[in-house]
Amino acid sequence: MSGSTQKLRLPALVALVVGSMVGGGIFSLPQNMAASADVGAILIGWAITAVGMLALAFVFQTLANRKPDLDAGVYAYAKAGFGDYMGFSSAWGYWISAWIGNVGYFVLLFSTLGYFFPVFGEGNTPAAIIAASALLWAVHFLVLRGIREAAFVNTITTIAKLVPLLLFILICFFAFRLEIFTRDIWGSSNPELGSVLNQVRNMMLVTVWVFIGIEGASIFSARAEKRSDVGKATVIGFVTVLLLLVLVNVLSLGILTQPELARLQNPSMAGVLEQVVGHWGAVLISIGLVISLVGALLSWVLLSAEILFASARDHTMPAFLRRENARHVPANALWLSNALVQLFLVVTLFSASTYLNLIYLATSMILVPYFWSAAYAVLLPLRGETYENDARERNKDLAIALVALLYAAWLLYAGGIKYLLLSALLYAPGALLFAKAKHELGQPVFTPLEKLIFAAVVVGAIVAAYGLYDGFLTL
Repeated sequence: MSGSTQKLRLPALVALVVGSMVGGGIFSLPQNMAASADVGAILIGWAITAVGMLALAFVFQTLANRKPDLDAGVYAYAKAGFGDYMGFSSAWGYWISAWIGNVGYFVLLFSTLGYFFPVFGEGNTPAAIIAASALLWAVHFLVLRGIREAAFVNTITTIAKLVPLLLFILICFFAFRLEIFTRDIWGSSNPELGSVLNQVRNMMLVTVWVFIGIEGASIFSARAEKRSDVGKATVIGFVTVLLLLVLVNVLSLGILTQPELARLQNPSMAGVLEQVVGHWGAVLISIGLVISLVGALLSWVLLSAEILFASARDHTMPAFLRRENARHVPANALWLSNALVQLFLVVTLFSASTYLNLIYLATSMILVPYFWSAAYAVLLPLRGETYENDARERNKDLAIALVALLYAAWLLYAGGIKYLLLSALLYAPGALLFAKAKHELGQPVFTPLEKLIFAAVVVGAIVAAYGLYDGFLTL
């Protein structure tokens, strides 16, 4: 395992959580939310999100403290509670979400730079792909130099990205106008938004994307200097990001009306600040977005390699993925992840919209690991495992875990059956790596129950493939 010089302290773990959660989503939040809901529904949605995501953050904190032997968070919890194949599927889904998300970050980054350098266009021109590829491999070799060194750079970029966000919040706080905020609280003048319940459901789809990364510290639990810091980093990072997201969203609703916000181009924070202070506000937000995306890229490059390495270390993934270099970096996992990022960057040259659709599809895959983590947190107090003679703590943790489980189930429902079917197309091929790992151990690939689960995945993949062919499903 990693040497002591590679251990991560609390600030680095917090930066990994904040850095992975604060990417490009927050900079587009005003428009994304306004396109789905008005003030009242947005406030209700944030209240539900705060309770649900806080419960999920406490779940990761509790599991980190009560199961210190389980490293790599979401993957390990699914395996411990529900078997090898569910553990593998959680790791596989999380990994795909991470590296495809990086493709989107690269395209969005150079689309933003296109504001200053037209040659980059919408982020998928030949010049943009060449520049993105150069940045990808620069980040790759930075990470190869060491996890701790990369985490330090991530901490610096995380601090840098918070500066324009805090400045935006400060300026908009003083420019906030209550008459704009209360103009049409329930969106009654815009029938396209639908009922309040429909508005809440639709806006909460956006909150799914902006909170991905809450588990960042638990993924690196094996590299934490103190195990107790994993849970602390999760909760501190969550509260910090929640405050940023709510303030950016709510204050924007007091600067421009819902229809005006819905018509803004992204990154819509630039349009909001430009309304208050002029053109330099848009430039500031664009620069902030560039810094934020670079930091998020670094976080997710680290996370994508680490989840493969951790699952290979206990033989759920094939052995070649657990090789570390002299600096204790999971080199093979890193090369595989970034090679696929490079491949899909080239794909964006020929299919301009594919990358966005794949991001939303792949991000929906991370909801399954969240669900199984919450389910495992329910199992522990139900069994009384680690709660000997501690009934009060057991009941408290069970209540929190049940809230998290209901919230995770709600997110799966909000995402819709379409994405569950389409994600089966990405889950099904992963069984080849699972089978290779089992073959290395000389074990049968599936248990009887896992055969049924895999059969359901294959059926879902077939239905999705036919749906794409027939047209009743679209990417």
